[in-house]
Amino acid sequence: MRYAPGVRRFALPAFLAAALFAVIAPPLSLVSLLGGGFVLWFFRDPERRPSAQGIISPADGRVSVVREEGEQIRIGVFMNVTDVHVNRAPFDATVERVTHRPGAHRPAFSKESERNERVDVALQTPEGPAELSLIAGAFARRIHPYIAENDELTRGERIGHIDFGSRADVLLPPCYDRSDLLVEEGDTLRAGESVVARRDD
Repeated sequence: MRYAPGVRRFALPAFLAAALFAVIAPPLSLVSLLGGGFVLWFFRDPERRPSAQGIISPADGRVSVVREEGEQIRIGVFMNVTDVHVNRAPFDATVERVTHRPGAHRPAFSKESERNERVDVALQTPEGPAELSLIAGAFARRIHPYIAENDELTRGERIGHIDFGSRADVLLPPCYDRSDLLVEEGDTLRAGESVVARRDD
Protein backbone atom coordinates (compact mmCIF):
# COMPACT_ATOMS: atom_id res chain seq x y z
CA MET A 1 0.00 0.00 0.00
CA ARG A 2 1.27 3.47 -0.89
CA TYR A 3 0.86 6.31 1.61
CA ALA A 4 0.87 10.10 1.31
CA PRO A 5 4.08 11.85 2.43
CA GLY A 6 4.21 12.72 6.12
CA VAL A 7 2.40 9.62 7.37
CA ARG A 8 5.33 8.71 9.63
CA ARG A 9 5.04 12.02 11.48
CA PHE A 10 1.64 10.98 12.82
CA ALA A 11 1.77 7.17 12.77
CA LEU A 12 5.21 6.58 14.32
CA PRO A 13 4.45 8.31 17.67
CA ALA A 14 1.25 6.30 17.99
CA PHE A 15 3.03 2.98 17.42
CA LEU A 16 5.90 3.91 19.74
CA ALA A 17 3.37 4.81 22.43
CA ALA A 18 1.65 1.45 21.87
CA ALA A 19 4.95 -0.35 22.48
CA LEU A 20 5.53 1.61 25.70
CA PHE A 21 2.00 1.16 26.99
CA ALA A 22 2.14 -2.59 26.27
CA VAL A 23 4.38 -2.85 29.34
CA ILE A 24 2.84 -0.32 31.71
CA ALA A 25 -0.80 0.04 30.61
CA PRO A 26 -2.05 -2.56 28.07
CA PRO A 27 -5.49 -0.94 27.50
CA LEU A 28 -3.76 2.29 26.44
CA SER A 29 -1.56 0.25 24.12
CA LEU A 30 -4.66 -0.90 22.24
CA VAL A 31 -5.89 2.69 21.95
CA SER A 32 -2.51 3.78 20.55
CA LEU A 33 -2.48 0.91 18.07
CA LEU A 34 -5.94 1.86 16.86
CA GLY A 35 -4.80 5.47 16.53
CA GLY A 36 -1.78 4.45 14.47
CA GLY A 37 -3.94 2.23 12.29
CA PHE A 38 -6.36 5.09 11.70
CA VAL A 39 -3.49 7.32 10.58
CA LEU A 40 -2.24 4.68 8.10
CA TRP A 41 -5.77 4.27 6.72
CA PHE A 42 -6.30 8.04 6.49
CA PHE A 43 -3.04 8.57 4.57
CA ARG A 44 -3.61 5.73 2.11
CA ASP A 45 -2.84 6.57 -1.51
CA PRO A 46 -4.33 3.99 -3.91
CA GLU A 47 -3.66 3.89 -7.63
CA ARG A 48 -6.36 5.56 -9.74
CA ARG A 49 -7.10 5.82 -13.47
CA PRO A 50 -9.64 8.09 -15.22
CA SER A 51 -12.84 6.24 -16.07
CA ALA A 52 -13.46 8.19 -19.31
CA GLN A 53 -12.51 11.33 -21.24
CA GLY A 54 -13.22 14.71 -19.65
CA ILE A 55 -12.33 16.68 -16.53
CA ILE A 56 -11.90 14.38 -13.55
CA SER A 57 -12.50 14.99 -9.87
CA PRO A 58 -9.56 16.40 -7.88
CA ALA A 59 -10.73 14.64 -4.70
CA ASP A 60 -12.63 11.75 -3.18
CA GLY A 61 -15.81 12.86 -1.50
CA ARG A 62 -19.16 14.53 -1.99
CA VAL A 63 -19.88 17.45 -4.31
CA SER A 64 -20.64 20.34 -1.95
CA VAL A 65 -20.37 23.30 -4.33
CA VAL A 66 -21.50 23.87 -7.92
CA ARG A 67 -21.70 27.54 -8.79
CA GLU A 68 -20.90 30.06 -11.49
CA GLU A 69 -18.14 32.58 -10.83
CA GLY A 70 -18.13 35.10 -13.67
CA GLU A 71 -17.52 33.11 -16.87
CA GLN A 72 -16.37 30.00 -15.03
CA ILE A 73 -17.93 27.22 -12.97
CA ARG A 74 -16.58 26.04 -9.62
CA ILE A 75 -17.00 22.46 -8.43
CA GLY A 76 -16.09 21.82 -4.78
CA VAL A 77 -15.60 18.34 -3.32
CA PHE A 78 -15.82 17.83 0.44
CA MET A 79 -13.60 15.04 1.84
CA ASN A 80 -14.85 13.36 5.01
CA VAL A 81 -12.79 11.09 7.25
CA THR A 82 -13.55 7.96 5.21
CA ASP A 83 -12.19 9.42 1.96
CA VAL A 84 -8.72 9.28 0.44
CA HIS A 85 -7.13 12.71 0.99
CA VAL A 86 -4.61 12.69 -1.88
CA ASN A 87 -5.66 15.15 -4.57
CA ARG A 88 -5.18 14.80 -8.32
CA ALA A 89 -4.98 16.98 -11.42
CA PRO A 90 -8.36 17.16 -13.21
CA PHE A 91 -6.72 17.83 -16.61
CA ASP A 92 -3.41 18.36 -18.38
CA ALA A 93 -2.13 21.81 -17.44
CA THR A 94 0.82 24.09 -16.78
CA VAL A 95 1.17 25.51 -13.27
CA GLU A 96 1.35 29.30 -13.47
CA ARG A 97 1.25 30.13 -9.76
CA VAL A 98 0.91 28.43 -6.36
CA THR A 99 -0.38 30.71 -3.60
CA HIS A 100 -0.72 29.82 0.08
CA ARG A 101 -3.26 31.87 2.02
CA PRO A 102 -3.39 31.56 5.82
CA GLY A 103 -6.83 31.50 7.36
CA ALA A 104 -9.29 29.88 9.73
CA HIS A 105 -10.12 26.19 10.23
CA ARG A 106 -13.90 26.15 9.97
CA PRO A 107 -15.80 23.06 8.75
CA ALA A 108 -15.01 22.67 5.03
CA PHE A 109 -18.65 22.05 4.09
CA SER A 110 -19.82 25.41 5.50
CA LYS A 111 -20.05 28.76 3.70
CA GLU A 112 -17.49 30.19 6.14
CA SER A 113 -14.86 27.79 4.75
CA GLU A 114 -14.11 30.33 2.00
CA ARG A 115 -11.99 32.10 4.66
CA ASN A 116 -10.10 28.97 5.67
CA GLU A 117 -6.43 28.32 5.09
CA ARG A 118 -5.97 27.33 1.46
CA VAL A 119 -3.59 26.82 -1.42
CA ASP A 120 -4.74 28.18 -4.80
CA VAL A 121 -3.09 26.86 -7.96
CA ALA A 122 -3.50 28.97 -11.11
CA LEU A 123 -3.33 26.79 -14.23
CA GLN A 124 -3.22 27.12 -17.98
CA THR A 125 -4.93 24.24 -19.79
CA PRO A 126 -5.34 23.48 -23.52
CA GLU A 127 -8.91 24.82 -23.11
CA GLY A 128 -8.03 28.01 -21.24
CA PRO A 129 -7.26 29.23 -17.70
CA ALA A 130 -8.40 27.21 -14.69
CA GLU A 131 -7.70 26.96 -10.97
CA LEU A 132 -7.41 24.35 -8.25
CA SER A 133 -7.93 25.14 -4.56
CA LEU A 134 -7.00 22.92 -1.63
CA ILE A 135 -8.95 24.16 1.39
CA ALA A 136 -8.31 23.17 5.00
CA GLY A 137 -11.16 22.22 7.31
CA ALA A 138 -11.84 22.13 11.03
CA PHE A 139 -9.29 19.40 11.78
CA ALA A 140 -6.81 19.96 8.96
CA ARG A 141 -3.33 20.75 10.20
CA ARG A 142 -1.44 21.44 7.01
CA ILE A 143 -1.86 21.56 3.24
CA HIS A 144 0.89 19.82 1.26
CA PRO A 145 1.06 20.76 -2.44
CA TYR A 146 3.42 18.55 -4.46
CA ILE A 147 3.66 21.02 -7.34
CA ALA A 148 5.39 24.32 -8.12
CA GLU A 149 5.32 27.11 -10.69
CA ASN A 150 6.02 26.00 -14.30
CA ASP A 151 5.34 22.31 -13.58
CA GLU A 152 3.60 20.39 -16.35
CA LEU A 153 0.69 18.36 -14.95
CA THR A 154 -0.80 15.23 -16.45
CA ARG A 155 -4.48 14.43 -15.96
CA GLY A 156 -4.83 12.21 -12.89
CA GLU A 157 -1.38 13.06 -11.49
CA ARG A 158 -1.05 13.45 -7.72
CA ILE A 159 -0.86 17.17 -6.85
CA GLY A 160 -1.00 17.24 -3.03
CA HIS A 161 -2.81 16.25 0.13
CA ILE A 162 -4.26 17.81 3.24
CA ASP A 163 -3.48 16.41 6.70
CA PHE A 164 -6.87 15.42 8.17
CA GLY A 165 -8.93 17.69 5.90
CA SER A 166 -11.07 18.75 3.89
CA ARG A 167 -12.09 20.27 0.49
CA ALA A 168 -10.74 20.52 -3.05
CA ASP A 169 -12.20 22.82 -5.70
CA VAL A 170 -11.70 23.04 -9.44
CA LEU A 171 -12.58 26.20 -11.36
CA LEU A 172 -13.27 24.99 -14.89
CA PRO A 173 -11.93 26.72 -18.03
CA PRO A 174 -14.35 29.39 -19.36
CA CYS A 175 -15.41 27.27 -22.35
CA TYR A 176 -17.40 24.98 -20.00
CA ASP A 177 -20.99 25.77 -19.06
CA ARG A 178 -23.62 23.98 -16.99
CA SER A 179 -24.69 21.81 -19.92
CA ASP A 180 -21.22 20.23 -19.85
CA LEU A 181 -21.44 19.19 -16.19
CA LEU A 182 -21.89 15.51 -15.34
CA VAL A 183 -22.31 16.01 -11.58
CA GLU A 184 -24.48 17.92 -9.15
CA GLU A 185 -24.39 18.74 -5.46
CA GLY A 186 -24.59 15.60 -3.33
CA ASP A 187 -22.90 13.27 -5.83
CA THR A 188 -20.08 11.05 -4.55
CA LEU A 189 -16.79 11.12 -6.50
CA ARG A 190 -13.42 9.39 -6.62
CA ALA A 191 -10.26 11.42 -7.18
CA GLY A 192 -8.58 10.71 -10.50
CA GLU A 193 -11.47 8.54 -11.74
CA SER A 194 -14.86 10.25 -11.70
CA VAL A 195 -15.56 12.56 -14.64
CA VAL A 196 -17.16 15.85 -13.57
CA ALA A 197 -17.46 17.67 -16.93
CA ARG A 198 -17.04 16.94 -20.61
CA ARG A 199 -17.47 18.88 -23.83
CA ASP A 200 -18.81 16.90 -26.76
CA ASP A 201 -17.78 19.28 -29.52
